[in-house]
Formats: sequence, C-alpha cells, structure tokens
Amino acid sequence: MMALAALITAPAARAQSLPPATFADLVDQVGDAVVNITTSAIVASRQGPGPAVPEGSPLEDFFNDFLDRQGRDNAPRRSQALGSGFVISDDGYIVTNNHVIEGADEIMIEFRAGFSLQAEIVGTDPNTDIALLKVAADQPLPFVAFGDSTAMRVGDWVMAMGNPLGQGFSVSVGIVSASGRALSGSYDDYIQTDAAINRGNSGGPLFNLAGEVIGVNTAILSPTGGSIGIGFAMSSAVATNVVAQLREFGETRRGWLGVRIQDVTAELAEGLGLAEVRGALVTDVPPGPARDGGMEVGDVILSFDGRDISDTRELVRIVGERAEGQSVPVIVIREGASQTLAITLGRRETAEGLALGTPDGQPIAPPPPAEVLGMRLSPLTDDLRQQLGLAQGLDGLVIEAVDATSDAAAKGLAAGDVITEVAQQTITDVADFQARVDAATAKGQKSILLLIRRDGNPRFVALNLPG
Repeated sequence: MMALAALITAPAARAQSLPPATFADLVDQVGDAVVNITTSAIVASRQGPGPAVPEGSPLEDFFNDFLDRQGRDNAPRRSQALGSGFVISDDGYIVTNNHVIEGADEIMIEFRAGFSLQAEIVGTDPNTDIALLKVAADQPLPFVAFGDSTAMRVGDWVMAMGNPLGQGFSVSVGIVSASGRALSGSYDDYIQTDAAINRGNSGGPLFNLAGEVIGVNTAILSPTGGSIGIGFAMSSAVATNVVAQLREFGETRRGWLGVRIQDVTAELAEGLGLAEVRGALVTDVPPGPARDGGMEVGDVILSFDGRDISDTRELVRIVGERAEGQSVPVIVIREGASQTLAITLGRRETAEGLALGTPDGQPIAPPPPAEVLGMRLSPLTDDLRQQLGLAQGLDGLVIEAVDATSDAAAKGLAAGDVITEVAQQTITDVADFQARVDAATAKGQKSILLLIRRDGNPRFVALNLPG
C-alpha cells in the first residue's frame, strides 16, 4: 500500500512542477496593467572628435562642410527614449526604473488598450533605480499588486512583460535563475532570470504564476547588448518599501545606524573568537545613533531587529528598510559575550555626505625604526596626526614600511596605514603591540586582530602569528 501511495504521489509532485499548458490566461489577467513609456528631453547636439585628416588636406574642407551641414553648431535637439512600467493602483500610480525617466521633460504612458496619458514624476530613488509616476485618468485603471519575492525559489516560473527594443507590448517566460544578486548598489537584491529581457524592458514587471509582481526588470548582462538569458529584476522585497516611501513622501527616508562596518572573514572570526563566520564587524562609531545606543568599535552585529545578519550588505539593506526614529534591538558580540543594544535610528539621506578627515598628502616624518610582524612602526606624534588628517587625541602606530614577504604585505597593509588597536585593545607604542603579540602566541592563537585606518577609513585585519 505504501509503495502504491508513492507511485501515486510522485507523478502528482512532478505535475505541480510542470509549466501551465499556456500562459495566455496569465497574460489576459495582468497584461492591461503593463505600459509602454516614451520620454523626451532637450539635449545638446551630438559632440565628439571629428574625422582624423591631415591638416591642410583637401579632405579637411570636405569634412568641415559635411559636419556643418549636419549641425555641428551644437544646436539643441529633442531626444526620445523608450521603457516599460506597470500600474499599481486604479488611480494611476505607475512604477518604472529611474534610468527610464531620468532627465526627461515629458513622459508619455501608452496603455495596451490603445490610449496614452501624460505622466508626472512623484519621486525617484537612484539607489535602487526605482521611480514612481502618476497619471490622471477619467476612469479606474487596471492594476497589479506586488507579491512576495522571498517566497520565490530558484527554478520557479516567471513571466516578463514590457516594450523590448521599442516593439510594443511583448511577453517572455523563463525561470528564476538565482536570487539575492548584487550588481553595484548598497541596497541591491536582484532576481536573476533567463526570461528574455532587452533594452526597452527596463521598468517592466516580472510576474509569478499568480500574476503578482515579484521584480522590476532593470538590467541585463550581455556582451552584445541583447538578451543572452542573464537578466536582473529588483526584487519586490526592496521595491515595495521604496515605492511606499515615494508615494507617501516623494522621496526615500531610510534608516541610518551610523557605523562603518566590514564583513567577517574566517581569519577575523578566529581572531574574535566567533563560532560562526557571519555578521558585520564594526570598524568605526562616529557621532550618531549607534554611538548614542552604546555600540563600540570591535562589536560584531549578529542580529538587527530580530533578523540574523550574514554580512554587511544584508545589514545595510535591512537598516535602510526601517524608518527614521524607530527604536530597534541590535544583538552584538563584544569581547566574546552577547549584548543587546536598543538603538534609535537616524535618517540616511540626512547623514549622507558626512565623512571623516583625509590625509593632506604631506610625507610622513621618518621615525626610529622598530619592527613587529614584518612591519616597521613608529608611534603617532602631533605632526604625524596633522599630516595624516587624524584627530589629535588618536593614539596608535604608523606603518613606515612593510616587508614584501610578510603576511602584512599579503593582507594589503602599506606605509602610511595607522594601527590603532591590537587584539581589540588600544596601543600607544611598539612595546604595547609586541606585548599583545606575545600574549596571543602564548595562548596558542593562530592570528591576531588589528584595527587599521587608511585615508580616514577604519577596517580590521587578521595577521597570522609566527608559529
């Protein structure tokens, strides 16, 4: 009987994984909410180098006359661009990519039913390449809803719609090839798909089989500029929050923690005594929410607002999803023990632009040499602090030179770097450094943790101990 049940359920499970006999019903369900977008803008006439001809050649006059006839006077001209989008409410809110409408002075929305409406920009977010538009219609418009991109699995069927290469309404299908892809942004969470996406598909929706938008088609990877089956859609997990903020405020209002962080590597985890290689290691805590909440340099953030943190990119994205003024619990590991901090978030957009000092490029005065772990080190003096753009109260050692065969060189340390902590303790002279190394070696540690500052930016480095 059990064998018979297995024979019956196996075909049923395979049937559930098969694609539908046709995608036509799904197209009919959501197609009218997908729009083509045409933008126009006044731009300067095309500029660039002219043809390379010898000066005084008879061809010089010929090419000059030709270019003058083509408008080399740089007179302004109107340029047009095409893209896609989708309606998310019956009163005319439309989602697309920021790069589709960036710089446009006129945006026309063409609906599948055959009519067109002019759109206004509600708000944009270049960080996620999302834009929100609004049209005024005489009657309610067909619209689609966002779905849960986190529920999508690699291999699930998806359907892309849009205006590829200006050909008008078009549909392609494929599967989720990967998830959680990062391209270049701090908040990237892309779904990779092999559904055909081309120029003009930008801003269009990526649907699941329930007709929910689980991604906004944004980019392709291609050596030719055409689809080779590697397309990327910003996940709805990111897009829904961005769209909600643009709709409410006309801008994004992301949470801000106020720390500098780096990923935890296996060597750093060993130096910190961590059981797992995960989390975000705090390298600096300038004035701001984190400092006010008691966070310290060397803390490892393992959980933020109840969500486990695997790396720095995940932490940045999750913090950005929270609201300014929200108090969140943050679990950190400090000196081997777990602590929970309550931190009230600031606003990312307000904090952007704040930066620590940078060096002024003056040469470092040669200190008396003292070598540890392949580095020649000198204590910080007031003159060195000024030359390196460091705060006058900062203590540490300046790296004067690095042995090219040392582990320090292999880890990228260089002359001019400043070591401010060793084994998560501040140091003021070379004797402090050597004492920390001797203590770690006596304990049988394989590496020791250094806190380095370069151009005002702190980071942790784990150096191997001689053994």
